[in-house]
Amino acid sequence: MILYFIFAPPKYNHQFYMKNLNLSGELLIDREVMWDKTQELVSKTDKFGTIKYCNEAFVNVSGFEEYELIGQSHNIIRHPDMPKVIFKLLWDNLSKGNDFHAVVKNKTKNGRYYWVITQFEIFINENGQITDYLSRRKAVSPFVISKFEAFFKKIKQIEDAVGIEAAEEYLKGFLEYNKMTYEEFLTNILKEDQNLNDQVNKSDATAKDNAEVTIKKKKSFLNKLFG
Repeated sequence: MILYFIFAPPKYNHQFYMKNLNLSGELLIDREVMWDKTQELVSKTDKFGTIKYCNEAFVNVSGFEEYELIGQSHNIIRHPDMPKVIFKLLWDNLSKGNDFHAVVKNKTKNGRYYWVITQFEIFINENGQITDYLSRRKAVSPFVISKFEAFFKKIKQIEDAVGIEAAEEYLKGFLEYNKMTYEEFLTNILKEDQNLNDQVNKSDATAKDNAEVTIKKKKSFLNKLFG
């Protein structure tokens, strides 16, 4: 007797899909996407944030096809956990021609997330007008993520409850109270992370060598992250 086994294709899991939809109808899965964190994710946009180019690493992590990204607003990868006021601060600085570094939680096409630190290069034409932005992203450590995750959660709660203006006032008050800019706040967390790593990876460097390293760090801590 011959037995025939029929294997049906996996069924669409409506319960799983609905469970992972947020209030805005976005598919979210509370799980980090796996990616090569030694790679740099690069994208270029016009002055309005429309994607003009993205490198292969960016495409691979995002989960989108390249043609799905080109011509789209860069917020196609914006994660809803991110406070809008952080992007307002970012764009306020970029529109003035100021470089800006930001730790950001991004969303992939399938709803997963990844954390990066971003650096921007600003392109200006012969008339002094901004035309494009090139952004380069690198992975950040679990320590840095934990710090910003808690900070963003607090700001997002304020933003959702009483609006972006209130969240902006809270952010300004926080920075004024601590007598620092947002970039200094970011730098302090990154330095704390680096100090923790240095303690784990102690070397036999002399005090003179350590002093020289400290001086070099002070020159441009954030920019040194990107070479």
